[in-house]
Amino acid sequence: MKKVVLVTGANSGIGLALCERLLSQDAQLQLCLACRNMQRAEAARQALLVSHPQAQVSLLHLDVGNMRSVVRAAEEFKQKNVVHMFATAEGILTQEDKVTPIGLQEVFATNLFGHFLLVRELEPLLCQTDHNSLVIWTSSSNAQRSAFSLDDMQHQKGHEPYSSSKYASDLLSFALNHRYNSRGLYSSVICPGLVMTNLTYGILPSFFWTLIMPIMWLIRIFTNTFTLSPYNGAEALFWLFMQKPESLDPMAKYHSLTSGLGNNYTLPRKMDIDERNSEALYVKLLELEDTVRKKLRDEDLDIKAKI
Repeated sequence: MKKVVLVTGANSGIGLALCERLLSQDAQLQLCLACRNMQRAEAARQALLVSHPQAQVSLLHLDVGNMRSVVRAAEEFKQKNVVHMFATAEGILTQEDKVTPIGLQEVFATNLFGHFLLVRELEPLLCQTDHNSLVIWTSSSNAQRSAFSLDDMQHQKGHEPYSSSKYASDLLSFALNHRYNSRGLYSSVICPGLVMTNLTYGILPSFFWTLIMPIMWLIRIFTNTFTLSPYNGAEALFWLFMQKPESLDPMAKYHSLTSGLGNNYTLPRKMDIDERNSEALYVKLLELEDTVRKKLRDEDLDIKAKI
């Protein structure tokens, strides 16, 4: 059976670099680019087909910060595909946060809950008896336990929503393994290192990066976490694709690393999580899922009543 790979945020940065590397390894796989901006997604698709003209590359409209979009995209995907692997791409790099129309904190919704809901929606496809599936979460070295609180999992009261959401993804990955391994679904976490993407460049003025980039390349000689390019940052994602899901360590975060000479490699490091907090977060996410689904149903009823 052909492998099917769904990559969120696949139109640029690490997500697009991962797609390129996957097709270079296996031109027969079925690749789905799940993106919010369909014009950019089509441009990415065409770019991939230039280098891999025989590749099977489809598009899926998906905004993981919009729960209705998640449900709609999952339904469309279920009608078309059987999933072997699901990989998340980059999240929001800014510390700014706001509330979505459905009442969720945006960073939490985009980096964690939208993907959680997508996994739940695709559960019938991910949990197959004839093959194992793999969910990969792109975490961060900034995923700090101190930034996360079970009592405030959406980080409404704090000032580090990105760090909180990434630590929550570490916890969630462990919980997914605990609950789903017996059904053939496995979960892993990666850290891409310090990668320069459009998101990164948007944080500071362009002239600043022009000045500092030579220094960053120099620093990379002494620190292997400065992967810098999206291609290098996708190393751990690509490495995991090559492994058997059941052989991976559920307590490890797999880091993309680049040596001073430019050689890429992957190294697992133990995550700072515990099973009790992981399970407690999962239960809270299930409760929130029920609330969100009820809101979506109520909105549908309101629309029908107005019609």
